[in-house]
Amino acid sequence: MSELVAAAVAAQQGAYAPYSKFRVGAALRVSGRVVTGANVENASYGLSMCAERTAMFAAVASGATELEEVVVCTDASPPSSPCGACRQVLSEFAKDWHAVTVTSVNPAGEHRTWTIAQLLPDGFSGRELPP
Repeated sequence: MSELVAAAVAAQQGAYAPYSKFRVGAALRVSGRVVTGANVENASYGLSMCAERTAMFAAVASGATELEEVVVCTDASPPSSPCGACRQVLSEFAKDWHAVTVTSVNPAGEHRTWTIAQLLPDGFSGRELPP
């Protein structure tokens, strides 16, 4: 089991998902460091936060901004891909959308892998914004 897979599986244990029961853990390699996160729900559903964004925001808050690799752990079969909001946030910190991989795993050992470019084809980036 890779370091990131083990970290994502462990991070899933910290999920707070009393409403959906859909526990997610994420482990990111950002600027050479491993940063983890778990989804945190709220009774006001719109205020919930996904594991991937929790981890990415923690990385940025600690000064790490160059996304290198992502692993997400869910109980779903097949393993779930990140939601649209997470795809957009992850793309913000991936220098090369074709090189950064996102792997989803589950405790049964299933896995699926994509690049950011595959998950967010023709995605919106800062290049579209005026100077």
